[in-house]
Amino acid sequence: MASEVTLLDFWPSMLGIRVRVALAEKGIKYEHREEDLRNKSPLLLQMNPIHKKIPVLIHNGRPISESLNIVHYIDDVWNHDRAPLLLPSDPDQRSQARFWAHFVDQNVFSSGRRVWATKGEEQEAAKKEFMETLRLFEVELGDKPYFGGESFGYVDVSLVAFYSWFYAYETFGNFSIEEECPRLIAWAKRCMEKESVYKSLPDEKKIFEFVIQLRKKFGIE
Repeated sequence: MASEVTLLDFWPSMLGIRVRVALAEKGIKYEHREEDLRNKSPLLLQMNPIHKKIPVLIHNGRPISESLNIVHYIDDVWNHDRAPLLLPSDPDQRSQARFWAHFVDQNVFSSGRRVWATKGEEQEAAKKEFMETLRLFEVELGDKPYFGGESFGYVDVSLVAFYSWFYAYETFGNFSIEEECPRLIAWAKRCMEKESVYKSLPDEKKIFEFVIQLRKKFGIE
């Protein structure tokens, strides 16, 4: 019996993007359902009654929520020979990958949002925190092609989902990520050569226009 897979998603969400990348990397066919977060569907409320948030992966009628948890689930379930493993088999390497993936959510997400959503001293502090975080990732990456070494993996999936947002961060924050973290941008461009990535990430200019609307909504302009 074939698996039935549905993703409840919202196109600019970097959390949804990482799930799309993982599904594409594994070659999983699925139904994509775009959510209106101002008018959440009964299906979303049914499948994620606690947080009522996207993304939610529905596999044979069973919901899995929280993006990193979903990516981990995808890696565990679709682990046949034809599908590349995202998490390494070595326990120490797996724990390191989980640490850095969670570090993305704890630091990149929050400071990046404050870069475009604030002004003045608060924005300057956010820019400093954001770039300090990216420098840590650049050090962790080192001279490796991907965070896990030679293979695209869990940390890459977790972080590359933010790449479409870099242009908006840079434009509203008036700074250059490439000047500060050239190896990290080279890594992102390397990831974008993968079909699973470039077909999953939205256009950066489309994200920029979306952020303009958010800033107007929040009265930042």
